Amino acid sequence: MFGDCQVLSTLGGNVMTSDHSSLFASPIRNPNLNFISNLSYNPFSSIIPKEEARLQIASKEDEMIESGSVSGHVEGASADEEQDLEEPQPKKKRYHRHTARQIQEMEALFKECPHPDDKQRMKLSADLGLKPRQVKFWFQNRRTQMKLERLSCVVSRCGGRPMHALGPPPPLLLPSVDLDMNIYSRHFQEQMGSCTDMIPVPPMPDNSNFAGSNLIMEQDKHMAIEFAMNAMDELMKMCQMNEPLWIPNNNGTKEMLNMEEHAKMFPWQTNLKQQHSQCRTEATRDSAVVIMNSITLVDAFLDVNKWKDIFPSIVSRAKTVQIISSGIAGHASGSLHLMHAEFQVQSPLVPTREAHFLRYCQQNAEEGTWAIVDFPIDGFHESLQHSFPRYRRRPSGCLIQDMPNGYSRITWVEHAEVEDKPVHQIFNHFVNSGTAFGAQRWLAVLQQQCERLASLMARNISDLGVIPTPEARKNLMKLSQRMIRTFCFNISTAGGQSWTAISDSAEDTVRITTRKMTEPGQPGGLILGAVSTTWLPFSHQQVFDLLRDERRRSQLDVLSSGASSHEVAHIANGAHPGNCISLLRINAASNSSQNVELMLQESSTDQFSSLVVYSTIDVDAVQLAMNGEDPSYIPLLPLGFVITPSNTIKSPENGNGPTSGCLLTVGLQVLASTIPSAKINLSNVTAINNHIGNVVHQISSALNGGVSLLEPTL
Repeated sequence: MFGDCQVLSTLGGNVMTSDHSSLFASPIRNPNLNFISNLSYNPFSSIIPKEEARLQIASKEDEMIESGSVSGHVEGASADEEQDLEEPQPKKKRYHRHTARQIQEMEALFKECPHPDDKQRMKLSADLGLKPRQVKFWFQNRRTQMKLERLSCVVSRCGGRPMHALGPPPPLLLPSVDLDMNIYSRHFQEQMGSCTDMIPVPPMPDNSNFAGSNLIMEQDKHMAIEFAMNAMDELMKMCQMNEPLWIPNNNGTKEMLNMEEHAKMFPWQTNLKQQHSQCRTEATRDSAVVIMNSITLVDAFLDVNKWKDIFPSIVSRAKTVQIISSGIAGHASGSLHLMHAEFQVQSPLVPTREAHFLRYCQQNAEEGTWAIVDFPIDGFHESLQHSFPRYRRRPSGCLIQDMPNGYSRITWVEHAEVEDKPVHQIFNHFVNSGTAFGAQRWLAVLQQQCERLASLMARNISDLGVIPTPEARKNLMKLSQRMIRTFCFNISTAGGQSWTAISDSAEDTVRITTRKMTEPGQPGGLILGAVSTTWLPFSHQQVFDLLRDERRRSQLDVLSSGASSHEVAHIANGAHPGNCISLLRINAASNSSQNVELMLQESSTDQFSSLVVYSTIDVDAVQLAMNGEDPSYIPLLPLGFVITPSNTIKSPENGNGPTSGCLLTVGLQVLASTIPSAKINLSNVTAINNHIGNVVHQISSALNGGVSLLEPTL
């Protein structure tokens, strides 16, 4: 994903030692985990969901291929190959049976190279007397068959159970879910509104304003470059200048953009009128040192998939709409991309922000710096339909300065016009202060993710404990990365997810949603989700320490169901001991050597936010992932907590003013039924509402020495 990266650091981490033959051995910690230079990284593997009808392609015999057009998305096809595939035609299909020699020759090449290039396919077609398209389709179908064979292997090795059974139900035990398959409460239906059937991370929808001739035309590219140069000039000044452009706020705790000085300094911006009279301006700046060099960072910003992976809690969806310039002679400097992205906060109480923008990259070789700027597309598409709430990304981005030993110093600026949409009062300060989408949050996430990548690429792991190989360690980390991204996406409004308030009270923060899952990656069936945010009079570090420690969390009956757990594998993700991945064995009474329940947990923290996310997982699935199987097939139903510092809410027992505290967001998901068409009735909603209230009550009570400051949910 990030190519070669020079990393030289020692992050305070732990790895486990124990008997390699068992997942039950007692852990012994190694205090140091070293990271060496010249580390390489393999891309996160992912499986694109398929429709049931499309999967039928793979069920045909290898020697049966279509001599005409082939319909549908074929697993394993590259992007350029997929574009060659035509839509299904209502014509009779003709099939060609390959000879034994043809199959033998193609099988031989497939073993050496499953993805032959055009030259290899042309040579093979000439040698075997086949059309190039026939060879291409044979390899596509062969790759697809390998994926289904692997899936069958996973199922058979896990006792022949259906895929959704691979992931046991979460340890959060709800009262028995009463499903009414035939009667759907009219009152509840009216409250629910429309719920979108979502896959974990759906692609960005195509926008009609950017189809065909509506892309930036050749005659407009020169103007786009001019805009890019102006935006880059503005970004550089905003990164490097202080007063009078940036001035301290009233108490001197943070700096503010001087709007009058900004208007004088950048008069070209006056031509870009505000989109709406209700728009307000957000402008923030911050700097930090990260453990990643400039070349790797630039590559990550220009590759949209890498960009999403490095900011899983902020970038919910993104795509490159058009590459206007790929740089000078293949060099990244001078690259100009038209992009579309959606930004999220981990709560349904905060709307996502969507924007089209242009991203420009430039190197200053003399100073040893790179700069990346995003700027609005105004002037190119006047008829562009803006998202709601309206959001325009003014020149924003980062200045990257290389430092010794593979580190970089980054100065980040976020500048945007935002139309205020009602945000729940509990998040008012978090959003209006610029923290939710500001430079500080972007940099904090980047710092933590760079440390995580350094851990992922580490090659000098001498003691892996129950994890058999460095490759198995990578697979476990990739599985956990998918768990984090799925959790962040599923508890936000990303992708147009529809959430329903259970209560009419303005104080209530509980929101619920349902979605139907039929694709790999999450348990199949009807999933019921609930999210709630509560202010607690404790520091966010206190709450984080309680929730990430499996020994202390086991004291919370509502979370542990009375079962204890212990860590059998530990992967350090950074210098902070709270940044780690743990594999936990649940010590339930029903567990035995033949029936083991495991939990995958990842925790991360910075000064602006902390995450604790976990999912129960079948021991057979873990072993398959460690043996090199594709972890994207393993079903996960993550749940967890987001903790955000907050000192703007009045304490329940003290109404005189703000006190120090934090916002605790609880996100639960349960597999309500293995039948996607099942209906949820009011008893299900009542059960999950009570459960989420009891979770918050017990956490508050545990932090307060057994005396809760919150009223229990009955």
